[in-house]
Amino acid sequence: MAFNFDEWIDRRHSDSSKWNKFAENVLPMWVADMDFRSPPCILEALQARVRHGVFGYGKRPHELIDVLTERLASRYQWRIKPEWLVFLPGVVSGLNLCVRAFTAASESTIAPTPIYPPFRKASELARRTQINAPLRLTEKRWTLELEALTAGMTGNEKLLMLCNPQNPGGTVYRRRELEQHLAFAQRHELIVCSDEIHCDLLLEPGVTHIPFATLSEDAAQRSVTLLSPSKTFNIAGLGASVAVIPNPDLRRKFKAARAGIVPEVDILALTAAEAAWRDGEAWLQALLVYLRANRDRLTQAVNATPGLTMISPEATYLGWVDASGLGVENPAAFFFNAGLGFSPGIDFGEQQFVRINFGCTAAVLAEALSRLQTAVQQR
Repeated sequence: MAFNFDEWIDRRHSDSSKWNKFAENVLPMWVADMDFRSPPCILEALQARVRHGVFGYGKRPHELIDVLTERLASRYQWRIKPEWLVFLPGVVSGLNLCVRAFTAASESTIAPTPIYPPFRKASELARRTQINAPLRLTEKRWTLELEALTAGMTGNEKLLMLCNPQNPGGTVYRRRELEQHLAFAQRHELIVCSDEIHCDLLLEPGVTHIPFATLSEDAAQRSVTLLSPSKTFNIAGLGASVAVIPNPDLRRKFKAARAGIVPEVDILALTAAEAAWRDGEAWLQALLVYLRANRDRLTQAVNATPGLTMISPEATYLGWVDASGLGVENPAAFFFNAGLGFSPGIDFGEQQFVRINFGCTAAVLAEALSRLQTAVQQR
């Protein structure tokens, strides 16, 4: 089946937060929300569920559990048990629950920097301190330097928050790197929250995703893995996510932190998730081909523009662009004035960067690159 990722869908005159954030003269390329129509299998499943016509409280989604169990076994040889699964209306709620469930007020979290803003916000909202492990550019990959933290640790650190594939850097961590993360967690007696929401969006040939929990039985017992079809299949507005928690004590604490505050997942979101993970593979493979072409076009154009550099991301549809060579105080504001709505790097912990969402049509990307290059030339 052919899928048309060049199709223009007008989202400006819809309820899209992405397209309504800025005035019409600004191209929105910020939040991780693609501009493509979701797979036909999802649309058909939702239409069938809507035709049923009754939307009462839902039961535990046994069919979705079966689909996810089979998917994790076939992709990663990760054989999970249904009781390990806690369904959530979003990965961000999972990040916040991990902070509140596994740390006390006097304890700290550890997270990378730069990092997806909710990693930072989760600790702030819970009034926990956070120490940040720097990402370093090594052989054209952003890798995490956990050992750089050791001298400054106090023993109050309880939760290590990982993001794999990494957002915004696009790194897919190798087994050796994940084993180093595990060894660090073991030495410091840390629980690990691993956000793996972008695990299906692998762009670099030969790169594979390894769930942190599959490293060993110890890794499984000290970890919470957060998964969702939302980014992969462009259904972020239908919040359906899942926490995989093999350790019963961690699962009990996680559920206790959630009780009465975080709602169950919407029945239409569960319908969409089941269809995506069960029947969306052909669409996903076509999407990856399209995203690779966009990634390569963006990377080439950025690196050909004086003052800008970008490492080609191994995964995600997000480009992390170093604009320090431009010599401007606020790169995001500079590009905004040129009609480009990028994510400000400061939100991730780096003032001189911007994050660019290339999950868009080739035509939109071409217009964005034209505006970018013109702005730099006229600076």
